[in-house]
Amino acid sequence: MAKWLYRLGAWSARKRKSVIIGGFALLILLATLGLSLGTSFTGEMTIPGTKSDQAADILKEEFPSSDDGGQIRLVFKADDGTLESDISKKWILQALEDVQKDSFVKSVLSPYDAMTISPDKKIGYADITYVQPANEVGEHSKEHVLGIVESLRGKGIQTELAGSVAFSEIEIGAISEVIGILIAFMILAFTFTSFLVAGLPILTAVIGLGIGLMTIIIGSNFISMSSFSITLAVMLTLAVGIDYALFIVSRYRQQLAEGYDRHTAIAQANATAGSSVVFAGLTVIIALVGLSVVQIPFITMMGLAAAVSVLFAVLIAVIFVPAVLGAAGERISPSRENKWLRRWSGSKKEKVGGSRWGKVVTRKPWLTSILCIAILITCTVPFLHMELGLPDNGLKSTDTTERRGYDLLAEGFGEGFNGPLVIVARAKGSADAQTDIEKATAYIKELPNVASVSPAIPSPSGETAIINLLPETGPHDIRTTELVKTIRDKADQINKDSHLEIMVTGGTAVNIDISEKLAEALPKFALLIVGLAFVLLMLVFRSVLVPIKAVIGFLFTLGATLGFIVWVIQDGYLASLFGIPEPGPVLSFMPILVTGILFGLAMDYEVFLVSRMREEYTNTGDARQSVKNGITHSGPVVTAAGLIMIAVFASFILAEDPIIKSMGLALSFGILVDAFIVRMTLVPAIMTIFGKSSWYLPKWLDRILPNIDVEGESVMKDTQGMDQASKG
Repeated sequence: MAKWLYRLGAWSARKRKSVIIGGFALLILLATLGLSLGTSFTGEMTIPGTKSDQAADILKEEFPSSDDGGQIRLVFKADDGTLESDISKKWILQALEDVQKDSFVKSVLSPYDAMTISPDKKIGYADITYVQPANEVGEHSKEHVLGIVESLRGKGIQTELAGSVAFSEIEIGAISEVIGILIAFMILAFTFTSFLVAGLPILTAVIGLGIGLMTIIIGSNFISMSSFSITLAVMLTLAVGIDYALFIVSRYRQQLAEGYDRHTAIAQANATAGSSVVFAGLTVIIALVGLSVVQIPFITMMGLAAAVSVLFAVLIAVIFVPAVLGAAGERISPSRENKWLRRWSGSKKEKVGGSRWGKVVTRKPWLTSILCIAILITCTVPFLHMELGLPDNGLKSTDTTERRGYDLLAEGFGEGFNGPLVIVARAKGSADAQTDIEKATAYIKELPNVASVSPAIPSPSGETAIINLLPETGPHDIRTTELVKTIRDKADQINKDSHLEIMVTGGTAVNIDISEKLAEALPKFALLIVGLAFVLLMLVFRSVLVPIKAVIGFLFTLGATLGFIVWVIQDGYLASLFGIPEPGPVLSFMPILVTGILFGLAMDYEVFLVSRMREEYTNTGDARQSVKNGITHSGPVVTAAGLIMIAVFASFILAEDPIIKSMGLALSFGILVDAFIVRMTLVPAIMTIFGKSSWYLPKWLDRILPNIDVEGESVMKDTQGMDQASKG
């Protein structure tokens, strides 16, 4: 692979104009096509085959006339008096008449006709149904409703929004991402002591990001994928794109400093650092594609979309970056440093800092290891009481109208109104299906935590009925989850003893099923990832203990990350610091995604740091000194890469959407732990303790394992040999 990348780097530098023009042309072409097609993401997060999904299928079968149109719920609260006063009634009915002027509105149900007014007459709601599905309701229709909402507010009636049509959209390219890029730029500037060099990884990463995002946007028109897929792709591609370019540019400048000409230095950088980039990128891609093993469609599409984007980041790094380096010429050589940056960073500061840290870690390896493990275990403890769920309007900021509408409905109709349960009862072949259903479901009214139960509504066939149940507690309350389980447990017994089927569905039940399914899938996925890491690292480092140590380190990183997220998001500690509006369950698919993403990124740092240690050990045979030298040479670059990735991920904490915010928090903390506690501290300490045993591999195993030249040693030897021959 190294020799192939050497030739690719040399070709890119030689054909730099064609490569650069081709890269921009591809970006423009995809952008034109993507913008013309537009986006077609969905907000659906369902898992086929769950109990709630099976019940939903029966509903579609038995109630074919059920409306699939998007719905906006207008929630009203009278500032003075009640909603039944003449003036309030006048303004609300007039507003609802204005709503019907939109040709896309199918029906409007006022609170006075539907009797959807709270017992104290202060809060009520009206339902607007559209002819299109929720995700297809246009901006014109939304703006029309927002104008009416503002009009009612001006007349003394607080009006908020709920329903399936989203108004607080996920935003990409907001100020938070710009902040992350600016911080990354400054880190690169101090790393290279050059503003010009700092801009190169940013430029190439943005080009790779643009190509990847346009590909995903085009794909969304042909494949069903969640709107969160594009956010995940932005997070990952921007972070790894900058890091991968950083590694190649850093190695290129190192080769120049050693006296090689520019074209040879570019080719060698692509062969050495480029090989590590390809391997690291493949581990990230494999981990993301591996998400498909959990067999959950929306998780699979998230992983595949992000994997495609990361693939473009790798291709840009090994094809486009060498061309840019060739075009930059002498302007980015190590001798062209910025005086101001050099004054603050110092030309030898990196090497001295790395050497100092290496001495600290290797001087007392046992104490270092114990302290690191103690910190990681402490961070992991909250993970033991993790609760999973999907965010709803109740976890959004109070600045959003959806959250205010959620609170008004809870105030007027009880906490359980926002988490209704739909009971589906079917009695096939029964002589008197409705009577049998009523008898079989009578127990539901007597269960604890039940606020109200509606009469059974029969289907056209008469064999099925639906019963709407409101719990006393909200959708994220553990007592609501227990109520669903109790209904199902008793229903299972009834299903066995008779011809009746009783099932539970609805948004709350769906969220419970998704969370349970994902919790069951996490150990299997983690085991797959751990096994993959062990095999890959054994191939790369020709060692048994290094992969074991790397896998254990990854598990420590994962546990600490999930524990921290539980502590902040679920338990509420430091929630205000990170802008978490309301403590709630951990995002149900976060553990799976964090496992896959952190695995790939953790292996990046493992490869970049430990491969240099292996190179030093191969040359000197001194295990302790090889650890110090590895930290000295690779430590500063890994530190810069970790800080960049933290900055990019942390910028997403500034987003309003709770899903984006929680993922940004999880990934930034995970990289902080993995890069600085595990890879830069625990790993060197453990390797110092094991000494030469770290590199032990049975001879029989060494013979059968293929040799992967990640550091490009063969290319370096060939180049050095030719250089010596030419001097002779």
